[in-house]
Amino acid sequence: MESLRLYWRPGTASMAPHAALAEIGAAYELVRIERDEAQTDPGYLALNPGGVVPTLVAGDTVLTEAAAILLYLADRYPDARLAPLDRAQFYRWLVFMTNTLQTSILRFFYPERYGDESVREVAAAEAGRHFDLIDRTLEGRDWLVAEHRTAADLFLFMLIRWGRRLEPTAWSRPNLRAHFLRTLALPGVRRMVDEQELELPDWAP
Repeated sequence: MESLRLYWRPGTASMAPHAALAEIGAAYELVRIERDEAQTDPGYLALNPGGVVPTLVAGDTVLTEAAAILLYLADRYPDARLAPLDRAQFYRWLVFMTNTLQTSILRFFYPERYGDESVREVAAAEAGRHFDLIDRTLEGRDWLVAEHRTAADLFLFMLIRWGRRLEPTAWSRPNLRAHFLRTLALPGVRRMVDEQELELPDWAP
């Protein structure tokens, strides 16, 4: 089996691929790279010209973009069930989260990249509506796209944690909070949280 090496930084978009690697149960190496280093180190820029995380090196394969890494791992390790057999809704929600919800959150975090401070208020409202939609979708369900957890749930867990800075917070929604706790209980997710030394809310076990 190929070696797996993940370049990461705590609390970033590396969370979901990191959790996926841990859920798979394969051996992996973590290489922490700080923001300035990622944007200036020639060796890292050769792997990821964007100078961001995550980057997965799997043998001769180099992948950037968290969603792409999740899709690759789902295909490479089918027994881990990171994707359902019927992938239609899996594709729909993973693309929605990475293209739509994540983009709103990034505009909230970094309004200066998109204009001025006024962008933040618009982005917060937009992200709130997207979280409302997912909260309604989770009504009566344990997982977002299947009867078992998938990579989409790992990605959602990451975004819910990012949404702790919104008002109201993402996890103030009952179905999102239940999903966050359910996902946190997964062994690979807990391992990721511990390895990244992430802070959790007081109400999380």
